[in-house]
Amino acid sequence: MEMQTALPEVIVERQGAIGRLRLNRPRALNSLNLPMIRLIDAALTEFERDPAVAAVLVTGEGERGLCAGGDIRMIYESGRERPEEGAQFWREEFIVNSRISAYSKPYIALMDGIVMGGGVGVSAHGSHRIVTERTRLAMPETGIGYFTDVGATWLLPRAPGEFGTYIGLTGRDIGAANAIHARLADSFAPTDRIGELITALAALPAFATADDVSAAIRSVSGEPPASPLHDHFLLIDRCFAFDTVEEIFDALERDGSDFAGETLQLLRTRSAISLKLTLALLRAGRASASLNECLEREYAATIGMLSNPDFYEGVRAAVIDKDRNPKWSVGLAEVTPQMLARFDKHGGAPLFG
Repeated sequence: MEMQTALPEVIVERQGAIGRLRLNRPRALNSLNLPMIRLIDAALTEFERDPAVAAVLVTGEGERGLCAGGDIRMIYESGRERPEEGAQFWREEFIVNSRISAYSKPYIALMDGIVMGGGVGVSAHGSHRIVTERTRLAMPETGIGYFTDVGATWLLPRAPGEFGTYIGLTGRDIGAANAIHARLADSFAPTDRIGELITALAALPAFATADDVSAAIRSVSGEPPASPLHDHFLLIDRCFAFDTVEEIFDALERDGSDFAGETLQLLRTRSAISLKLTLALLRAGRASASLNECLEREYAATIGMLSNPDFYEGVRAAVIDKDRNPKWSVGLAEVTPQMLARFDKHGGAPLFG
């Protein structure tokens, strides 16, 4: 009897003129681990050097999404005793995020289904980002005692108004229309035309340009379904314009609308340390000159996370025990500058020379 060979966790293949990266951990919602990051990095090198490859396309296997984030269970299990493992994962992940942003060929991300955390990192830095009616995009880290990373502190401050601040602090998932509004995606394609899109991309000549890729995407593109969140953009801009979490809470409370009340209730379930750290990093990202500057700052914060009790409690509640009832270490008024100082410097080699 012939033995079947298990497929790798990232399937790397050529399809016509495109190099394909198929994230292949569907039971784990294609969550990223270190071997996957290394496979992606090696494939990017291979495709960049191959003159027959015009563009790269990243997709997720299974029916549920592109990627639900990084493998936080691994970091939870190793973080206290082997912190170097978590640090190495984040280091290599962030370097790949930077590489995607600067990639020399069109990098196309099909952001179908769940796209969260690390899934945003391997998609939203690309040159051509496509969402569908099934897209559920989020940076949900404040709900697990973590913070918005993978370069999100560069991306989110560049959304219109304070919508990026809202996404980063609340962790709320958004659909296709709002992902495009937030400048985290560019185009909408219905799922029943995805096969047609991939065929069109594969049929491009090897010398195809970024404009040729855009034309192929436009051939199947349309208008995304409307989102009721659009009605609240002015409120979001007004209430999230402050530089302290306390002022944002006060503004939402003063507003008094149902949406403001629901948003405030959601924020109160988040880790106070995560909220304050995320807001500080988003404001620093707004003033930054480059993605790499933000990634360096995020990497320092990840090292601090390995000694942050809220991170372990948040992952326990969301992933390990799944009781969805984290007991955070401190409330908003108890977060001190000394608590936040642990996230400032990692003391190791910089990500980028």
